[in-house]
Amino acid sequence: MIFSGPIYTPLYNLSSTSGLEKMKEMGIPVIDFDELNGEERSKTMDLLHQACEKWGFFQVENHGIDKQLMEKVKQLINKYYEENLKERFYKSEMAKSLEQDITSEKDWESSFFIWHRPTSNIEDIPNLSDDLRITMNEYIPQLIKMAEKLSELMCENLDLKKGYIKDAFSAGKGPSVGTKVAKYPQCPQPELVRGLREHTDAGGIILLLQDDQVPGLEFFKDGEWVAIPPSKNNRIFVNIGDQVEVLSNGRYKSVLHRVMADKNGSRLSIATFYNPAGDAIISPAPRLLYPNHVRFQDYLKFYATTKFSDKGRRFESLKQIA
Repeated sequence: MIFSGPIYTPLYNLSSTSGLEKMKEMGIPVIDFDELNGEERSKTMDLLHQACEKWGFFQVENHGIDKQLMEKVKQLINKYYEENLKERFYKSEMAKSLEQDITSEKDWESSFFIWHRPTSNIEDIPNLSDDLRITMNEYIPQLIKMAEKLSELMCENLDLKKGYIKDAFSAGKGPSVGTKVAKYPQCPQPELVRGLREHTDAGGIILLLQDDQVPGLEFFKDGEWVAIPPSKNNRIFVNIGDQVEVLSNGRYKSVLHRVMADKNGSRLSIATFYNPAGDAIISPAPRLLYPNHVRFQDYLKFYATTKFSDKGRRFESLKQIA
């Protein structure tokens, strides 16, 4: 059930709007893949549709990804950060600037990007252990399978053919897949900096394996920032990217989000992007477009014979006529 919870205000507002922002914690839609195979399928599909239309983000449980593998991914990424990135981050010019109480327009994050498909760069990233490479190469195919399942469910809800999103993303080569690995280090003055500034994601379907202890991720909904709690039980957090909004003709929403720096801990974020291929041309699915280039007098003539029939069918017929 979706519900509204307590509202609180942050200590300091770094956004372009003036005054203190309201912050809302609320129940986030949770899609249970186990319920897609029984009596709850219709209810679950409707919840997914509402999540994509009205929220732009949701959580998935019982997703089929090996939970021990997920834990190992997080463990090895945290180890890599501690051994290779942490010291360098705190010696950076940005970190030093906060010691002088200077507000930063940069992001308080330590990150790198792993490409998986169509080609991989995992062998080129310095100091990655063989254990981490092998573990990521086991994890990513399971995540891609989940992304493709979600894309098919979205197609079903949008009344598109089963593989429409995957085909649109492929451009004959298959979708592009990559992972942004980020740590948002413990910050001595979080009121002076964002972990990651406000943005929407450029791509398609984003699947996030995030910290189970440290908060910080926030999404903008209904004029307020929604605090996303740390993930429990290895749920996968999903959000919609710009290309799905385009392909769905605005039915499904790509939503502003950000990461707040935290004074009490470092937050882990492993975000895998299921994106169109670089040369894929993304446009609204024709089935989701309204009729266009129809003269009003022609519409009235058609309307006179279809007034008491289904509007959706009338629009589909007009698209064929046009």
